[in-house]
Amino acid sequence: MRDASLDRAIDVAGGVAQLARKIGVAQPSVSNWNRVPAARVIAVEAATGISRQELRPDLYRESESCAVDPLDAAREREYSLLARLLARAPSGALLGEIAQCGDEETPLGRAHSALARAASDATVAGVDREYFELFVGLGRGDLLPYGSYYLTGFLNERPLSRLRDDLAALGIERVESNLEPEDHAATLCEIMAGLAAGRFPASEQAQRDFFEKHVAPWMGRMFADLEQAKHANFYRPVGALGRLFLEIEAEAFTFAN
Repeated sequence: MRDASLDRAIDVAGGVAQLARKIGVAQPSVSNWNRVPAARVIAVEAATGISRQELRPDLYRESESCAVDPLDAAREREYSLLARLLARAPSGALLGEIAQCGDEETPLGRAHSALARAASDATVAGVDREYFELFVGLGRGDLLPYGSYYLTGFLNERPLSRLRDDLAALGIERVESNLEPEDHAATLCEIMAGLAAGRFPASEQAQRDFFEKHVAPWMGRMFADLEQAKHANFYRPVGALGRLFLEIEAEAFTFAN
C-alpha cells in the first residue's frame, strides 16, 4: 500500500509522471514505490516542497538534531541545500524557503543573504531555464558537475571507479533508477549530508578521508566556475555559497586532527 506522504507528493507534483519527470527517474520506478526511497527524499522534497521529515519520518525525525552535534546538523543542512540545488532547478516552495534565510554577521551568513536576495528576485520558469543552460544544454551545459570530468577531463574515468569502491566500503549503494553517475556534485553533497547527520555511519576520520579524496580535489573549482558561468544568475550566489562552505569544511577537517 502506498504511503500517505508519497500520495501527497504525487498530488503536489501533478501525478506520477510529473513527479518522475521532476526528479529525473523513470515513471515505472515511481509507480512501484510504496514510500519515497531514502536516496530520493531530498529530490522529492526539492520538487514538491514537502519536508523530508514528512516524507520519511523514520530517517528524518524532527528531534534528530538532539542526537546530532549542532555543528554536524548545520553541516548536514548546508550539504542538503547544495544537493537540492545541484540536482535540479528549485521549486517555488524551495525558492520561498531560501528567500527567508541569511544574516550579515558571518561570511557564510552573508553568502546565504546574497542567495536569499537572488531567490526573492527569481521566478520558477526563469530558474528552470537557467538550470537547463548551466547543467543540461543542447548537447551539454556550461558546466559538467562530475568529479571524473574535473579531475581527468573525461566522464566515467578512474576517479568514479575509486569512488564506487569507497561507497561500497561505507555500505552506500546506488539507486538503480538514478541515471547519473555517483560522482555528480549533487550526489556527493547528499552523501556528505548523510555522513554529517549519521545516516551513513562513519567515523570522523572516515568522513575526512572521503571529503579529501572525493570532494576537496575538484568541487570547489566547480563552484568557482559556477560563479563565473555565462548563464548564471540565481546560481551565481549558489556557486559562492558552495565555494565558501567547502573552504570552511576543509579548514575544519584540518583542525580536527
